[in-house]
Amino acid sequence: MDEPDTEPPLVVVPGADPSARQLCFAWGPAEVLVCETLFGRAGTGDGAPSSSHVFVVRRDQDIYIHTLRKLFNESHGIFMGLQRSEEELAGKSRKAQLVQVSKNYRSVIRACMEDMHQAAVSTRDPALQGQYSTQVSILSAMELIWNLCEILFVEAATAGPLLLRLLDWVRLHVCDVDSMVREVLSSESPSKHKLFWNVVDVFVLQGRMDEARHLLSKEASANPASMNMYKILDDLMKKMPVPSILLGDEDAILEKKELMTTWYHFLVTRLLYSHPTVKPMELRFYAQSSMDLFLGGESSPEPLDMILMAAFEFEMHQVIKECSIVLSNWWFVAHLTDLLDHCKLLQSHNLYFGSNMREFLLLEYASGLFSHHSLWQLGVDYFDHCPEFGRVYLELHIERIPLSTEQKALKVLRICEQRQMHEQVRSICKIMAMKALCNNRLGSALSWSIRAKDAAFATLISDRFLKDYCEKGCFSDLDLIDNLGPSMLLSDRLTFLGKYREFHRLYGEKRFAEAARLLLTLMTAHIAPCSFWMTLLTDALPLLEQKEVIFSAEQTYELMRCLEDLTAGNPDKQKFQDDDVETTKVEMLRLALARNLARVIVKEGTVEGS
Repeated sequence: MDEPDTEPPLVVVPGADPSARQLCFAWGPAEVLVCETLFGRAGTGDGAPSSSHVFVVRRDQDIYIHTLRKLFNESHGIFMGLQRSEEELAGKSRKAQLVQVSKNYRSVIRACMEDMHQAAVSTRDPALQGQYSTQVSILSAMELIWNLCEILFVEAATAGPLLLRLLDWVRLHVCDVDSMVREVLSSESPSKHKLFWNVVDVFVLQGRMDEARHLLSKEASANPASMNMYKILDDLMKKMPVPSILLGDEDAILEKKELMTTWYHFLVTRLLYSHPTVKPMELRFYAQSSMDLFLGGESSPEPLDMILMAAFEFEMHQVIKECSIVLSNWWFVAHLTDLLDHCKLLQSHNLYFGSNMREFLLLEYASGLFSHHSLWQLGVDYFDHCPEFGRVYLELHIERIPLSTEQKALKVLRICEQRQMHEQVRSICKIMAMKALCNNRLGSALSWSIRAKDAAFATLISDRFLKDYCEKGCFSDLDLIDNLGPSMLLSDRLTFLGKYREFHRLYGEKRFAEAARLLLTLMTAHIAPCSFWMTLLTDALPLLEQKEVIFSAEQTYELMRCLEDLTAGNPDKQKFQDDDVETTKVEMLRLALARNLARVIVKEGTVEGS
């Protein structure tokens, strides 16, 4: 069981002065909100208002560096491909696949590093240049560590091939020699150049014998008097890697310390000439002694040195822990740990708070992605592949995404619906419905409330539609209301809105008998709000005045009863009677109903008499 770190790293908040003001904070999923306050400070004056600041402290600042977007986007595709292919291959084929995945990750790191280097060269802003240069150094260290982990853990190279892989590792990452070679070869007389022998030495130290022989042949051609000496050197290098030829004297190798620049270069050179068949589990001894010999007590190991040493000691958990502390984001440890987990190297390692290391680091990385306005979409897939806590984290974070546009809201909604996150679906729809309502976009508000299955909110918006109709005499968003379908059953008021709009459509199509039946049903079924009864009765007037009798005697009696219920049951009856407009409407309705009843009796009596 791992113990938590007792001393967390100190974070300095630029602009904050804890000595002058007390700092208060609130934790968020991926950041901390810090604010200044005078609370609890003695001698703060008369308590007059003064300015203060609010700071947002983020763990993953790299998420916001634009030039690192390629790293996050392209590695996401590699990660997803690895999850899908987990059970496809086995044995050697599976190992080859995992090595290729590792190389793909490294190629993304290198491509991003080259972009960052180009940005550093092209910018004229010294601050930006410094930032880009720092990122180049960090990415270079990340690739160095990843490549070593690939050799030792993913590929698990055995004695013999192990040294060849380590030589390639040193050649790839110790790049000083390349610029030195270009300078020597571009000169008029390479063999006379002051760095000629330094280049030859570095080639030999890195086991690049063919290149060293090629340079020496140039010198031999330019200096025939030394031909015999060059021939002996050429024979020695040609016979490599026979152990008895070049003895690998450590003191002699250490004399070239300045050319090697790092202790791990010295380690690989030492292995090449003294222990070319080194076994993986022997590396820890040679690595530690090489570091001690190279540093010689003159300087202390850097964090990068300790990470590489942990790798040579096959302490992969220590590698991950040190990288988590040193590196500025979770990208590296999350993806490396996931890869090692697929290599079945971390299966038995659980953390003290219940999750395994792979899931913990993926959760942290994905949480950082969710703090970005667009990279959050990548975080969804990472949460999906965390079987224990991924769902909970996704529910927590997705509720905090700012729904700035309907397009973004629909995107978030689709993600929730695909994962049957019903509570989050309702929450998003309610938020968008309220936003639309506040902006007086009734159609959008109604659409979102229906999607949320929120009967109370649908009733509220339906009332707003009816109020607008009473004020303007027409409906807005007819397409939506005409196509409510079964959704209108969400609430009685929404049902009334849909049916009332249907009444107007029937009336417009001159289907008066159907319109009359529907209008009467709306009143007698008591789903219409009482405040709307007068409007419904007024809508009956044109039907009552038609040349052809529309309402039957029974229907006319029902309308009369509704009118009397409205006038007699109104709690504000006196005010209702004092309103000349309302009184006129009532009198017109009574007259029209009486006239219609007379016409109906005559018509129905005539029919019966015949």
